[in-house]
Amino acid sequence: MSVVTLEQVSKQYGAGGNALLALDKVSLSVDKGEFVCLLGASGCGKSTLLSLVAGLDQVSGGTLDIGGRHVSLMFQEAALFPWLSVAGNVELPMRLNGVARAERQQRAEELLGIVRLKGFGSKRPHELSGGMRQRVALARALAQNADILLMDEPFGALDAMTRDILHDELERIWREQNLTVLFVTHNVREAVRLGDRVILLSSRPGRVIEDFAVTHERPRRIDSPEVAGQAAEITDRLRAEVARHAS
Repeated sequence: MSVVTLEQVSKQYGAGGNALLALDKVSLSVDKGEFVCLLGASGCGKSTLLSLVAGLDQVSGGTLDIGGRHVSLMFQEAALFPWLSVAGNVELPMRLNGVARAERQQRAEELLGIVRLKGFGSKRPHELSGGMRQRVALARALAQNADILLMDEPFGALDAMTRDILHDELERIWREQNLTVLFVTHNVREAVRLGDRVILLSSRPGRVIEDFAVTHERPRRIDSPEVAGQAAEITDRLRAEVARHAS
């Protein structure tokens, strides 16, 4: 069952001679429980597409349907409030939604357990490592009880070992929470490591040019021959697109 459907979606910024077409007639569907990765050169409209699905911006043409489902958006930076504790940051969306204090405190404790930060609720963000801050950001995203989790390069600023650990954690949480994930990345191996599908967008304006199914058995390792082989195939296609755009 499709939970995200884009039909001929375009997004243009500005008008007249200064107009910038970011997305051009993008058609894409994401089924319930799928983990779909969006890949493409810088400026191809990946983040714009997430903003449209999140409802932060409006399409210029075509139709986008998420069936009234709730979405949460996680960014590359954890963007935690430094004056709040870890638990306070996780509780914030629930507090804004009017959830009673006792209930949100209990839920925050549960979520910190899910992201394996039990016992860190009283800490401040500056006391945590970068990977731990991203776990808090993930817990905060889960606190919104969204059906669809949108992730905009959430691990891009982390070192390779921390990123690899968080890949395992995200995959575990995705399965346990039965989430639908739309994940933006520049890292081809990361996309193959995590995704059920890898959607390749063209250089600006963004169009869907390839839809790669990833069928390797889970759990996967980012350095496995299977992941490396498919990543090389996708990289070749991406390089051809970048070269076409540059010529």
